[in-house]
Amino acid sequence: MATPAYVPPRAETRASGPTHDASESGERLSRALDICIALLAIAFFAPLMLVVALAVSWSGGPVFFRQSRIGRGGIPFTCLKFRTMHVDGDEMLARLLAENPLALSEWERDRKLVCDPRVTAVGAILRKTSLDELPQLFNVLRGSMSIVGPRPIVDAEVLRYGRYFDAYCRVRPGITGLWQISGRSGTSYRRRVACDVTYVRSKSAYRDVQIIMKTIPAVCLARGAY
Repeated sequence: MATPAYVPPRAETRASGPTHDASESGERLSRALDICIALLAIAFFAPLMLVVALAVSWSGGPVFFRQSRIGRGGIPFTCLKFRTMHVDGDEMLARLLAENPLALSEWERDRKLVCDPRVTAVGAILRKTSLDELPQLFNVLRGSMSIVGPRPIVDAEVLRYGRYFDAYCRVRPGITGLWQISGRSGTSYRRRVACDVTYVRSKSAYRDVQIIMKTIPAVCLARGAY
């Protein structure tokens, strides 16, 4: 059965007063941090991004992978990544799931495969080091993503969030977040949802800085990345 497309709820009327002012102030600060960090990161990683782009292009096919993801308020946006899979990855996945019950069970449980035949040799390195996500810095500049937030999901994952999907929609999805520093793919999907809800309920600029600082060792040690 096809997963029904998510219809964003009606926007609630904003309340006036000090709480509203504080919320807007926090949003402006968060957005300013996003822009500053994204610009600095793009400038710093520009030579590396060029090398990665050349490496990906040598395997044949496009350099970037574009996919529709669900953003803040349930509004879809185009998420950018360096391509890590073969160009016929969808067909490869369909054949694998049809022929391998264990792979099908793993996919239905985690929406990921530890041994994914679709991933290229270069792509495996990019995923392990999280370099495939560097193009999402441009998503941050455009305002469709933040540096910190829940990882962006696709329509098929909405049902996995259940009644907590509303929490996911309250903030912009992020390049890193509480889930990434808590084990990432080494944890269950249920744990991922719990991390997202916890983050949304305790979101602050200070918490974001903490997560960014903890992301550095998590990426260097490749914790839960595959």
